[in-house]
Amino acid sequence: MLTEGNIVPKFEINDSNGKLVKSSDFKGKKHAIYFYPKDFTPGCTTEADEFSKDYNKFQKEDIEIIGISPDDVESHKKFCEKMKIKYPLLADVDKEVSKMFGVWGKKKFMGREYMGVMRSTFLVNKKGEIFKIYPKVKPAGHAKEVFNDFKNSE
Repeated sequence: MLTEGNIVPKFEINDSNGKLVKSSDFKGKKHAIYFYPKDFTPGCTTEADEFSKDYNKFQKEDIEIIGISPDDVESHKKFCEKMKIKYPLLADVDKEVSKMFGVWGKKKFMGREYMGVMRSTFLVNKKGEIFKIYPKVKPAGHAKEVFNDFKNSE
């Protein structure tokens, strides 16, 4: 996994509208990149809903929210419509960006091991440096935690 102080790796992947989004698009902006396992699952829905409800508050502070999962563009489009998500959701179908950030790995659930995205969030300053990492996110209350950590970093 990347560590605090690292620069965000360069990537290019599609958003929920099929538009190519580059990591360089966020240069000079504060942003949170959150990785989540799957659209429409309970934890991911909670996390997306909280970021959506607080999105205007983030925008007033010039903070962009970016969600990334291995779901495809079509799934993200449906998820955005249902959840009224205004921020970009990026389709990391080949898991390349998840691997760059070190969040793709072995997981366990009910005694079963499998490969998947470990729910994680990276807070990035205007210089593109990661200043805070949440390696094991609990979805409920996470948006408030992220907002407060951005405010306390100034």
